[in-house]
Amino acid sequence: MAKYKTYNYDQTMMVPVSLTGQLMIGTLEYAIHYLVENRINMSIFESHYKNDETGSPAHDPKLLLKVILLGYSRGLLGSRKIENACRENIVFMALCCGKVPDYSTICNFVKLMRDEITSIFRDILLVCDKEGLLGGTRFALDGCKLPSNASQEWTGTHSQLQKKIKHMEKKVKRVMEKHIQQDNQKTDSSLPEDARKKVERLNRHIKKIQAFLETHEPKPGSKKEELKSNVTDNDSAQMKTSHGSIQGYNSQVLTDSKHQIIISSEAIGNGQDHNHLTPMIDQAKANLQAIGKSGDYFEGKEILCDASYHSQENLGKSVQEHMDAYIPDVNHRKRDPRLNEQNDIPFSPADFAYDEINDRYKCPNGTQLTRKGGNRKKGEKLYHLYIGDGVSCSSCALRKRCLSSDKNKRRYYYVYADKEAEVIARQMYRKFDTEQGRSVYDQRAGIVEPVFANIRIHKHLDRFTFRGKPKVNVQWKLFTILHNIEKILNYGSESSFNPVLT
Repeated sequence: MAKYKTYNYDQTMMVPVSLTGQLMIGTLEYAIHYLVENRINMSIFESHYKNDETGSPAHDPKLLLKVILLGYSRGLLGSRKIENACRENIVFMALCCGKVPDYSTICNFVKLMRDEITSIFRDILLVCDKEGLLGGTRFALDGCKLPSNASQEWTGTHSQLQKKIKHMEKKVKRVMEKHIQQDNQKTDSSLPEDARKKVERLNRHIKKIQAFLETHEPKPGSKKEELKSNVTDNDSAQMKTSHGSIQGYNSQVLTDSKHQIIISSEAIGNGQDHNHLTPMIDQAKANLQAIGKSGDYFEGKEILCDASYHSQENLGKSVQEHMDAYIPDVNHRKRDPRLNEQNDIPFSPADFAYDEINDRYKCPNGTQLTRKGGNRKKGEKLYHLYIGDGVSCSSCALRKRCLSSDKNKRRYYYVYADKEAEVIARQMYRKFDTEQGRSVYDQRAGIVEPVFANIRIHKHLDRFTFRGKPKVNVQWKLFTILHNIEKILNYGSESSFNPVLT
């Protein structure tokens, strides 16, 4: 009979561990270790510690930043999970030199980075620039809507939250009335345990909502109606996604096309992208100037955004920065001859000629569209409405390309009330009606979408674990920093992680 060596899973082993041996060159953990030690200015945290003469020694911010970045790279979003990894995982042990920061220390350190996170982001961006990973000619902007650590059940306008309080008060009243009825039939007058806990829970919720309403003003919306607030995280917002409605943040990134390096990132509590280009460009300019780029860095450069960014403000910002913008309108796909039969391609807004003297437009078939009424408001923007002649439109041979439906009797044509903004928009329409414009724009998805795939799928960031924009923004920037570190690891030169060659 064959003989086998015995084994026992219940036994323990003493294993000698070389800390530096666990951090092998070419791995992400080594890249994180080297960059934090040599390329990131960690002295920015010293002002937070007042224990130079008295008090217990603190965990070094370098070690905390390393284990947080490595934890995020492995999908460990919770600080408790990162603490357990520092106790049980040899790579984490090596990275923090056997120290085990508890979960509260890890969590508080993330909160501590509210002001310092920008400096860390720029230090890594500087490494990307020195390694030649920035192309500097074409950029793409997009957002990814992620749930926050907040429940939609605690969402509503102030009047809806008041109704919620009344509804819970009625529940408490019903529980107490039921108890009084039952109490008349028995000697024990104490409230049953399950009923007592229910009443206590409802009273806590009532007090929480009341405290929120006393300390927070209603959120003003772009239209006249009030935006919904959230009791647990009022910086977040309700957003529509392809998977339904969420309570969360719109996580924005501006990406360089050469190696998908992120040059600016921000978690914004607004699901609409109509005014997100301005803060992202301004932040990117500040980041690039901090690493030695000129103030006119974006002049003449291409920026690609999807149709959700097509707005008067975003178009105006691209002109102000002298950028070659590609920001399509929502109907640009319908006019793409590659996706439609040639005879069915709808007319572009640029096909309607404007008569400035008579303030009217002429359709491609020659019908005059006259101004109807004064300014019309959509959201925060003002529009003018021009209407075609019902008789001419009904018998027009080109109505199939002009009207969105066969049931429509005439053409309704909205334009920006701001004439300068309308000129910019018409230029954008013409750009996307050319083969070159469509060809350039088609590269947008390949520049920015892989960034979200890396962060959401590979890094498992499916929701934020913090509450409040400052802390959520730190967590989002840490993931974008981690993304850029991986790019340095994969595309940087050998000198990136070799102090002898640098």
